[in-house]
Amino acid sequence: MTVSNFLSKVFLWMFVGLMVTFATGVLVSNSVDALEFIFSDGGYWILIIAEFVTVIVLSARMQKMSPTAAKFGFIFYSFLTGLTFSAVFVVYKITSIIAVFLITSIIMFVFAIIGAKTKMDLSKFGTYLLMALLGIIIAGIINIFVDNGTFDMVLCSISILVFVGYIAYDVQKVKTIYEQNPSADNLAIYGALNLYLDFINIFLDLLRLFGSSDNN
Repeated sequence: MTVSNFLSKVFLWMFVGLMVTFATGVLVSNSVDALEFIFSDGGYWILIIAEFVTVIVLSARMQKMSPTAAKFGFIFYSFLTGLTFSAVFVVYKITSIIAVFLITSIIMFVFAIIGAKTKMDLSKFGTYLLMALLGIIIAGIINIFVDNGTFDMVLCSISILVFVGYIAYDVQKVKTIYEQNPSADNLAIYGALNLYLDFINIFLDLLRLFGSSDNN
């Protein structure tokens, strides 16, 4: 398999994950009973913990899983994310969701090409991206209690820049691993998971910045 075919496989799996998430979100958003269960205090936190544990386990163990288990784990995580994602279809207008999805797709396409084609070693930026991400997470937790709208917009803007950087970084990383070890198990699913997370975070940040709320 050529590198370009491998990267196509990575993006195909990322697309599958996104479709599972969005389809789940749409279906759940049309069920009042499901929404009430998911966003009850107990149900919401159980779901958040399940999402967190699942993505940590997948990130740490995916290369050691069987191909079937890796694919199932990725789809299962996409489904879990779709449950909480249902709030997006309740809060925002569908036109805004579609527009932001297209914008995010363009951003993903452009920076994925940069990551695949650039001769610059992006691995040296990994530590800086991680530090910036941790800073955003800490600042976001603080802002839950402060509840400053302007600060939230600034955090969203910085977060977009960080995850845009992660797109190029993640594409180059999986490309390099594949070139060094083409037989690496589950590498396409591993790459798809990382790019899926990049896409979802950019999408949500853009939606918070530019999305139109559904007043109905």
